[in-house]
Amino acid sequence: MLNRRSLRIKAMQAIYSFKQSEASNFELAKELIDDTFAPDLNSMIIQDKAKLREKATRAKQIFSKNFSSESVDFDSEQDDEIRKAVTNSINWYRNQVRKDREFHKKNMVAETEAIYDIYLLLLSLIPALAEQAHKLEEGKKSRHLQSSRATAAANLNLYHNKVVNALEEDPALKQLLIKNNIGWAENRDEVRVWYKEILLKDEKYREYIKQDHPSLEEDKKIVNHIVKNLVFKSEPISKFMEEQDLSWEEDRAALKSMVVKTIKSAEPGKDAEEGNRLILINLSNNWEDDKEFYKDLYSLTLSNEREYEETIAAKAKNWDIDRMAATDQIILKMGLCEMLQFHSIPVKVTINEYIEISKMYSTPKSKQFINGILDVLAQELSDSGAIRKSGRGLIDNK
Repeated sequence: MLNRRSLRIKAMQAIYSFKQSEASNFELAKELIDDTFAPDLNSMIIQDKAKLREKATRAKQIFSKNFSSESVDFDSEQDDEIRKAVTNSINWYRNQVRKDREFHKKNMVAETEAIYDIYLLLLSLIPALAEQAHKLEEGKKSRHLQSSRATAAANLNLYHNKVVNALEEDPALKQLLIKNNIGWAENRDEVRVWYKEILLKDEKYREYIKQDHPSLEEDKKIVNHIVKNLVFKSEPISKFMEEQDLSWEEDRAALKSMVVKTIKSAEPGKDAEEGNRLILINLSNNWEDDKEFYKDLYSLTLSNEREYEETIAAKAKNWDIDRMAATDQIILKMGLCEMLQFHSIPVKVTINEYIEISKMYSTPKSKQFINGILDVLAQELSDSGAIRKSGRGLIDNK
């Protein structure tokens, strides 16, 4: 299950990606000016290349000075070609930045919600592995390689595993897998290799398939072992999952917790009418609220970026904000945004969260620096009344 820290990290990464695309757009806009003043190779008129280069240089200077301003500061006698080139480039730049900002926001949400599909995919992997055990025994039968009925029955322990059956038969899980078109049909070869090269070579699994009629507790134990020690630790499976989820390394812990909790909840019915019971874990405690939280965090941080830069720069003595690590800049802006804009989240929680995030994603010295800046800002903005917190008990919103 995702917590608020996970969502803060995803918002930080989305802001970082947006800032990278913003910087690229800046360079592309200057290239657009260069293209405007490039010599026309098909022209029959002799062109003054030095003059064109001079115009391009002047236009790029004006663009660089005014690209983020509300109005462009042109000289009264500015060349019309330069005016037009600068205006076109600024309009292109701003339009592209606006599109990219919305794209990264939507992509952030889409990638986060896709984590639930990975969770469902992982749940369906255990039955897929069990099916491989069944197919392997069927293949032995057809080749007359079966040594005894007892051995065949034991080798099918995973296929008859009560937890595996609960995963296969749960109506809600079935419906979600069908609705989201999730399964292993197109990756049977990978599952077959994993079963032979990972499960069959695992000592605990080999002990399990030798048992005669394993108990429910033993069934749960082996499925837990497969999930924790093979699915989430095996290099071939992890490599495959990285292709499905670009944030696999970051999402792994949350996904593991979700899958393990679901397996733990499996309770095969006492009779045919009662059926199996399985608890499917939600993406977060309240996904709709959490989604709005980190969408707002992303949008408000960027909308108030200039103001936050000025506020941070005033307190970051001997630090040029442009020379700060990019992640430090984003973390400080997000922390300031959260203190000012999210009235139900305690200041202490905000500061602690961004200190922890800086430990994972920034420089070794960032923790102390970020702690110092946010502490000073929190005190001053609280004293001035800029930070106003409200809400029942001001609960920890991590």
